[in-house]
Amino acid sequence: MKLLITGGLGFIGSNFIRYVLSKHLDHHIVDLDVITYAANPANLKDIENDPRYTFIKGDICDRKLVEKVAKEVDVIINFAAESHVDRSIAEPEPFLRTNVIGTQVLLEAARRFDHEKFVQISTDEVYGSISSGSFKEEDPLRPSSPYAASKAAADMLAHSYIVTYGLPVVITRSTNNFGPYQHPEKLIPKLIINAISGKPLPIYGDGKSVRDWLYVVDNCEAIDLILRKGRSGKIYNVGAGNEKTNLKIATFILKELGKPNSMIEFVKDRPGHDRRYSLNCGKLKALGWKPEYPLEKGLKETVKWYTQNVKWWKKIKAAG
Repeated sequence: MKLLITGGLGFIGSNFIRYVLSKHLDHHIVDLDVITYAANPANLKDIENDPRYTFIKGDICDRKLVEKVAKEVDVIINFAAESHVDRSIAEPEPFLRTNVIGTQVLLEAARRFDHEKFVQISTDEVYGSISSGSFKEEDPLRPSSPYAASKAAADMLAHSYIVTYGLPVVITRSTNNFGPYQHPEKLIPKLIINAISGKPLPIYGDGKSVRDWLYVVDNCEAIDLILRKGRSGKIYNVGAGNEKTNLKIATFILKELGKPNSMIEFVKDRPGHDRRYSLNCGKLKALGWKPEYPLEKGLKETVKWYTQNVKWWKKIKAAG
């Protein structure tokens, strides 16, 4: 099988590429990435010479390039996205361009070349906040941020291609991922790096916002399973059941690094901050998936990785 992976130099995309190449020896991957600030060629330094891996620098909004690349593959998996909520609040337009227009360009290419499957990588943030219970795939979308709204729009576009054109699309909506190679602007790496550097750990509001934390390797396994066994036209929630407040995540990281809780600094909450995310993942579990990484194990592995890869994150921090 030949896969087109968009955004493969990003956090989840690079982990997925590494996962697929290690598990499926007969697969070839074409990685299309425009290399924004959040992409990093160093994320795949260890496999850049693998003959089964081909990198192409380019924008998913470039229709001619996408068509040229797409006609040579069997499947498209769209990881490419602007994904940082704070940045979307400050400047929404790039999120609309990449997450909506870019997705439409890819869907049209998949339709033109009759691909076996199109996997749209989405997020639990499209549902908005939930005070109790868990969202099911059929629940209405109520995004709170420009980022989440752009991802919801992309999901709706994908759904329209299912209904109108019969395109074999599946959508995955995962909870908050964490693990190796995540950009330092995200919560868990930011907390780890600040703790290592002796800087305050910024926590929005009262720190009681709840997220379900999913170790990135577990998400990669879920996406791989959905690619092969997921039913076209369906949406699959991906969550680990690791619901913890941001404050508890911060205190765990400080304990793991032998640092005092006094390093925590509460800062002004961001606009439209969702209080709690939670997903019902029954559909995915029915396919045979379950997370392999308990939260504590995943966090320990992540703290260890950032501790051992200081040069990786210092270079990103220095570049701004």
